[in-house]
Amino acid sequence: MKPLYIFLCFALLLNCGSNNDDNDNCNFLLEINVNYQIDLNLPQYSQLNFDGNSIYIPNIGNNGVIVAHIGGNYMAWDASDPNHAPSACSAIEPEGLFGECGCGDGNRYNFITGEPDNNDALSCALKFYPVNKSGNIIYISN
Repeated sequence: MKPLYIFLCFALLLNCGSNNDDNDNCNFLLEINVNYQIDLNLPQYSQLNFDGNSIYIPNIGNNGVIVAHIGGNYMAWDASDPNHAPSACSAIEPEGLFGECGCGDGNRYNFITGEPDNNDALSCALKFYPVNKSGNIIYISN
């Protein structure tokens, strides 16, 4: 009786520990290696010296990367809308701490959390890239 009890407890633990959070709709973005440096002294990145601003950097990640300055910290997100397949219109265009996909579907995202901002039906959040800052250089890499 004791081995059966141990087996049932083990099976229950395995079942509780399984990750069922995988969303089949959130598999549009590829795992692309990102390794990019931003020198905040350069004019094209000057907006990032001020809290509440964000910029779009093309040609890295799936469809570019968005970097936002939030409360003295920096966040980086893949600029491809994770709720549909990458296309010419799926790059998210930043405006302050929010951005919207250009496909006309109204998908809008918050650059503080990466979560969809205006549509509860959207199930996928933006893809995050880790950021480190040393002096005036921001390093984005995964």
